[in-house]
Amino acid sequence: MEPHDHATVLRETAHRLQPELVRLRRDLHAHPETGLDLPRTQAAVIESIDALGLEVSRGSGLTSVTAVLRGGRPGPAVLLRADMDALPQTEATGLDYASRTPGAMHACGHDLHTAALVGAAHTLAEHRDLLAGDVVFMFQPGEEGWDGAARMIDEGVLDAAGSRVRAAYGLHVRSYGTARGVFRSRPGALMGGVDAFTVTVHGAGGHASMPHLANDPIPVAAQIITSIPPMLIRRFDALDPVVVTVTSVRAGSGANIIPERAELTGTIRTFSAANRPRIRAELTSLCGSVALASGTTAEVTYRDGYPVTVNDPDEYEFAAAVVRDALGPDRFEPMATPIAAAEDFSRVLNQVPGCYLHLGASAADDPSTAATNHSPYAVFDDSVLADASFVLAELARRALDRLAAS
Repeated sequence: MEPHDHATVLRETAHRLQPELVRLRRDLHAHPETGLDLPRTQAAVIESIDALGLEVSRGSGLTSVTAVLRGGRPGPAVLLRADMDALPQTEATGLDYASRTPGAMHACGHDLHTAALVGAAHTLAEHRDLLAGDVVFMFQPGEEGWDGAARMIDEGVLDAAGSRVRAAYGLHVRSYGTARGVFRSRPGALMGGVDAFTVTVHGAGGHASMPHLANDPIPVAAQIITSIPPMLIRRFDALDPVVVTVTSVRAGSGANIIPERAELTGTIRTFSAANRPRIRAELTSLCGSVALASGTTAEVTYRDGYPVTVNDPDEYEFAAAVVRDALGPDRFEPMATPIAAAEDFSRVLNQVPGCYLHLGASAADDPSTAATNHSPYAVFDDSVLADASFVLAELARRALDRLAAS
């Protein structure tokens, strides 16, 4: 059988699975779970792959699933990943399979990721004789701010096949902005790194009728907020941008009370490893200078988030070629610029060369007007599941062939 015929066989298998993948996806969508503890989701995944003869293990510190498929021929291992957790928000789509859990919703499409990886596992298991090595399936909880990928790495997912995986691939659906069924990606930085910050301005409280006897921290906090944009423009290269967003301001308890302190919180998005420490230093300096000029003090603290998601250039070219060859040239579009959203698959790509893809899955006729990921109105079209499963499977098959030949 020729390599092109192999792709045809995998695609036909993945498409035969489409009805079952839709059933699984909609079941997960109706029963979302958040964070690191997803017992129902974990059980559904294990049940879905139970008959495939995989080496399945559960996480000890989180409800992850790691499954290893041994190929028909000895060789290296590659990894395919899906995140499984939902968001802590209430769904407003009105779908007949909408979330039945108040305050939880699959608004980012992780239910599709999970179903697609189950489909890839079924597709490859049915044709394991085509594999020149092993495939590790990484079903991960806790992507939405819980750093589940780092925890799975700590528990050994990259070495689950017995040796370190040589390449890693994953995909993320989009409910907006990208034509349905079109894969997109770029070499280098694909998604931003994210860190959180808190600025606490300490002043002196007093009576609102006598501001001259107090030292009001609120105007200082306001000046810090308005000073951030010009600082970014003047200190950072526009071609390697930094995004700083203040998302909350807290101060005061009454109309006639000047508070002792004001607090700002927000996020920092960076697209290069060099800018991550730089923006911390610059923001700390800015806050200190503004506070000093007003006779107050500013305390700045940071909470580490996810690093920049970086695609290996060679793996990007490989993945783009696989999609174009397997599905047609119109099914892949290169991205000109990265996006500022962050992703903890970056943890995997920091240790293993690989590529992360975006996939248009909007249910709207015009994706440019559709509700975005994380919106309570986000709706994803599960007609993309078969091709998502096929692309993941084909990436693994061809990657093993390429590694075996190197």
